[in-house]
Amino acid sequence: MTGPKSPSPDQMLRLDNQLCFAIYSTGLAFNRLYKPILDEMGLTYPQYLVMLALWEQDGQTVGALGEKLFLESSTLTPLLKRLETAGYVKRSRNPEDERQVQITLTETGRALKDHALVCPTTVVQASGQSLSALMELKEAAVKLRDAFNAYNAGR
Repeated sequence: MTGPKSPSPDQMLRLDNQLCFAIYSTGLAFNRLYKPILDEMGLTYPQYLVMLALWEQDGQTVGALGEKLFLESSTLTPLLKRLETAGYVKRSRNPEDERQVQITLTETGRALKDHALVCPTTVVQASGQSLSALMELKEAAVKLRDAFNAYNAGR
């Protein structure tokens, strides 16, 4: 059995032949899938990503979170301020280095993790695929992301 045919040079710029569009539109579909769940939690999708990173390792600096999430500090800071206003995190200066701001979860922020468990379950159910198939797809996406990042770093 053979895989999909390669598009001809004339077809290369067709929207339905673009990997970038397939990934972009899949991201939009993820956001639509998560929106009702995140609305109940009082989170936007980028805020959810911050919370995931903090549930994994509490007490990170803004810089460390930015690296992990591929976000600039100027994008991350307003997200963190809104999470602090919502009572999910606390921002504080590192006493050993005043230039660093550390982000720690509040009790409310830690408790939110239990509600978030519905997200991965919903993804598996909505996809109609097995968890192992989805994990393979995730690994392929990470490989692609890392290759693009390495390419851009070498420019």
